[in-house]
Amino acid sequence: MKTLVIVTHPNIETSIINKRWVEELRQYPDKYTVHELHTAYPIGIIDVEKEQHLIESHQNLVFQFPVYWFSCPPLLKKWLDDVLTYGWAYGSNGGDKLKKRKVALAVSAGIKEEDYREDGRYRHTLEQLLAPFKTTFLYCDADYRSFFAFYGQEKEPGGNAPDMEPWPPQSTLDISARQYLKFLDNL
Repeated sequence: MKTLVIVTHPNIETSIINKRWVEELRQYPDKYTVHELHTAYPIGIIDVEKEQHLIESHQNLVFQFPVYWFSCPPLLKKWLDDVLTYGWAYGSNGGDKLKKRKVALAVSAGIKEEDYREDGRYRHTLEQLLAPFKTTFLYCDADYRSFFAFYGQEKEPGGNAPDMEPWPPQSTLDISARQYLKFLDNL
């Protein structure tokens, strides 16, 4: 069975990292199903039954998103609230659809990795900030497999000088995409 990758990015066309990852995933349709929430639900009304059936038809589940305000985009939070229902995702009355299912995260963090440390600029690691996701999936008895991250480079005041190379360079994007696939293959 394939891996379902739920992509939540409000403007994937202007994305650098998430767009590149999606392009890479789409090269392997036999292994990955890419499900873009903003495309499927442009006004935010989620078809819960459809989403639950989609999850049930896949072996692994990955949530791909940019870190927004040290969490996820709002549509993903709504999706989690709507789709992970009592009696389906958790609970004493048949709530076992995520039980032992491998679940992971793939995030683009627009901040330098050294800023995501307890002694860094934001005083928390990315692992600490993503703990609510881990806790949610553990609560649903899923097999949480951690996260894959691409750390960014927060724009300095004044932005890049016109003669500077764009960041990240294409080679860095390509390496990241290959590492992402390796992470998924090792779930």
